[in-house]
Amino acid sequence: MELVEERPYRFRIEPRGGMRVPGVVFASRALLADAEESLKQVVNVATLPGIVAASYAMPDIHWGYGFPIGGVAATDVDHGGVVSPGGVGFDISCGVRLLAADTDRRALEPALPAVMDGLDRAIPRGAGPGGVWHLTGPGQLERILQGGSRYAVEQGYGEERDLMRCEDGGAVADADVTRVSERARERGSGQVGSLGSANHFLEVQQVAEVYDETVAAAFGIAAGQVCVMIHCGSRGLGHQICTDHVRAMDRAMTRYGITVPDRQLACTPVHSPEGRAYLGAMAAAANYGRANRQLLSDAARRVFRSAAGTRLSLVYDVSHNLAKAETHTVAGRRRRLCVHRKGATRAFPPGHPDLPEDLREFGQPVLIPGTMGTASYVLTGVPGGDAFFSTCHGAGRVMSRHQAARAVTGTELRARLEAGGIAVRPRSLRGLSEETPEAYKDVGEVVAASESAGLCRTVARLVPLGVLKG
Repeated sequence: MELVEERPYRFRIEPRGGMRVPGVVFASRALLADAEESLKQVVNVATLPGIVAASYAMPDIHWGYGFPIGGVAATDVDHGGVVSPGGVGFDISCGVRLLAADTDRRALEPALPAVMDGLDRAIPRGAGPGGVWHLTGPGQLERILQGGSRYAVEQGYGEERDLMRCEDGGAVADADVTRVSERARERGSGQVGSLGSANHFLEVQQVAEVYDETVAAAFGIAAGQVCVMIHCGSRGLGHQICTDHVRAMDRAMTRYGITVPDRQLACTPVHSPEGRAYLGAMAAAANYGRANRQLLSDAARRVFRSAAGTRLSLVYDVSHNLAKAETHTVAGRRRRLCVHRKGATRAFPPGHPDLPEDLREFGQPVLIPGTMGTASYVLTGVPGGDAFFSTCHGAGRVMSRHQAARAVTGTELRARLEAGGIAVRPRSLRGLSEETPEAYKDVGEVVAASESAGLCRTVARLVPLGVLKG
């Protein structure tokens, strides 16, 4: 396919075949060097019924299930627009939460080993069951699926201010617990408040550099400050919900006269019974993910308080795997859209009404996790942001986990990180090696491309002091 460079960091794929809209890719040529298969997915997404504007891809684009990871697409709800579980992915509401400590690196340093050991004991992680919250009462899981972070805070796992600094106030409103299968509930009931495995992590970080002091101060961060970043999602429950509803939509598509070039793009109209069922279950999984991060935050707070006498305050919590009902201007008129963001972060601009009042004039905090031994970033949304106010979500994988594990052993990687002053607490050495920094694109290049494309603005860079991995 031909990529036409419209301007620096913006490429276009002209409509052809069944494409209803063009493909638009925000990246440098270097970041697209190995993106051939994922660019085919950008083309496939452009065939979805009701899609508007373009099939977008972020600078961290790489191959995914159905949509590329780093894919953004919106469909017109009132004109046959569809919803596709492949546009959200299996880890529904996977996202990032950042907490800021009331101390700096120098003050924390003597207590850092005790903090890391405490986190090692307190944070459940790995692929199997085990969580902070052991459900006991009837209906408790349903209340988590309905109430998300709000319910966790009501039960004593956090503070009211947390909800002000969380996307959607801590809970997606349209959750329909009846659309969550028994198998999904079984998988989720034993994992409430757990980190999981793969690229999920909890990091103790230092704010290494601030690029915009005014916005950073509004967010609650400053140079030298210690922070905690948590990256995780909805665990087995979200995975099962995606599996269940892809199957249901695959069976239903012919009834709506829908054909797609890839069965992983199974979809039905947003207003169809299958579409409503998926969106209700997806919202429930999103609330599970929010509660998950809330519980892990509470566990981290307890460790920091006991080991270092330090308090953690929430900066923000935002998802990067969701489909959301939003209103945007397309072709000169306001439209109700179903915006799919898969491996892409919402980045609302200053003044947006959905932002908390204390952040509204500064724009939405955007949290970009890096890879072990590299940096993470805090960005903010900007006026005129393209792709329905979306930006990147991380570094973007370039090596399979098998390739990464062959490139370096966990023992070697741990020694390398610790030699660089980063305390490492892995659940398994194999899992550590699979997430070696070499398995990912350069997160600094991804962030720079996102900013150069006009999708966001950089506020601060954070570097790891300690890493907890599944």
